Amino acid sequence: MAMEMRLPVARKPLSESLGRDTKKHLVVPGDTITTDTGFMRGHGTYMGEEKLIASVAGSVERVNKLICVKALKTRYNGEVGDIVVGRITEVQQKRWKVETNSRLDSVLLLSSMNLPGGELRRRSAEDELAMRGFLQEGDLISAEVQAVFSDGAVSLHTRSLKYGKLGQGVLVQVSPSLVKRQKTHFHDLPCGASVILGNNGFVWIYPTPEHREEDVGGFVTNLEPVSLADREVISRLRNCVVSLVTQRMMLYDTSILYCYEASLPHQIKDILKPEIMEEIVMETRQRLLEQEG
Repeated sequence: MAMEMRLPVARKPLSESLGRDTKKHLVVPGDTITTDTGFMRGHGTYMGEEKLIASVAGSVERVNKLICVKALKTRYNGEVGDIVVGRITEVQQKRWKVETNSRLDSVLLLSSMNLPGGELRRRSAEDELAMRGFLQEGDLISAEVQAVFSDGAVSLHTRSLKYGKLGQGVLVQVSPSLVKRQKTHFHDLPCGASVILGNNGFVWIYPTPEHREEDVGGFVTNLEPVSLADREVISRLRNCVVSLVTQRMMLYDTSILYCYEASLPHQIKDILKPEIMEEIVMETRQRLLEQEG
């Protein structure tokens, strides 16, 4: 019987050429950010003894005179317009409760979604009785943040046909701070799979559909068997996302695609080995720096 033995090895420091553009002002709670009184206090900071002090561990971000600290590991704080992936946890009267990795459960109102077939009409008692037929506990959905309440709870909507119930695929949970904000978070990658990068840190990887169902309102999921080739691509993408997150790299379509291409010489199961993971992410980081010039 073949046996693989692995021994720990000292981690090599990141080369200066790769690290020089990525240096950030990192702070921990209690660190003094600045003693200049001309700055405005933002999230993650407080004033003490005429000094601006960090209240969370993260990187300092400055916008003109505003200073805030973006936490490196945190729950999702909703913003209007964000794309999120969530799981239905409860069916209530005229609404669903959705787990979106935030401090409180999010809410999807019956009136904030398309009816099957895209009908435009008032929601009736029959629709309320059929809610569990639309979405039930355990279903995954993609949605957009419609509003954020004063207590931090989030209200969602799925009125566009690109949102709705998710079918077959793989869910990867990462820190929301590692998902890069972009104009679109729905990406069809040239390798044959698609990715939804939720701003809440939920990443959904699924086979790219051959033809999109435009007339079902996002409720009919394709449960056809997924081919072995598609499953291998999805598994490789999933391991690439885990590798990028382990090395604290931002997730967006280009970084995932470059990491996927760098992993092709290796078997899917080997990608998560520490030395191979480091090699793949190093190559990805180099390609991104060359692209940025």
